Amino acid sequence: MNKMSSVLYNILEWITRFAYLQLIWVLFTLVGGFLFGIFPATMAMYAIIRTWLRGDTEIAILQSFWKFYKNDFLKSNLLGAILLVIGAIIGLDLYYIQQTGDTLLSWTSAPLFAFMILFLLFVFYLFPAFVHYDLSNFSIMKNAFFIMLIHPLHSLLMLLCLGSLAVIMYIIPALAFIFGASTVSFITMWLSLHVFNQISKKG
Repeated sequence: MNKMSSVLYNILEWITRFAYLQLIWVLFTLVGGFLFGIFPATMAMYAIIRTWLRGDTEIAILQSFWKFYKNDFLKSNLLGAILLVIGAIIGLDLYYIQQTGDTLLSWTSAPLFAFMILFLLFVFYLFPAFVHYDLSNFSIMKNAFFIMLIHPLHSLLMLLCLGSLAVIMYIIPALAFIFGASTVSFITMWLSLHVFNQISKKG
């Protein structure tokens, strides 16, 4: 196999991995009735990607996914419930501001929007921290929040990468269906793992 064929084979292999992981994520999300399946399925997906990034690309994906899904089912759903409550509060605030049309209240929409962006960034650090650190949910949330604040360059790079990805998938919606969740997870896990390694070296 020449060099070009080897590169092409590796690209196709990774495309297959991402598509397969996305399919398993969807299936296991549905197994949990969506509401109780999406958080353990997402955490399992991040755990698989973390394993890939740490060098073990030959991991048995389905068996490992089921193990992570089962072991973290309760813990991830408890964390997910907290995120849903916060998200619901933000959504209700935005809805209230839009419905009232009050000029004074409209001034609050800008900081609320900024808070929403920070919350999304926090979530993108939270999932990698969940699978990387063996801590309580409260400690994981605290670590993710402080890591987000003290590494603004990584946070900015994360927003740029995800924003670019969103544009691409908006233009080609089929890509979002086949690779959307797995690609977002890969990007956020890769950047977060770089931060985690920096922290461990300093420690």
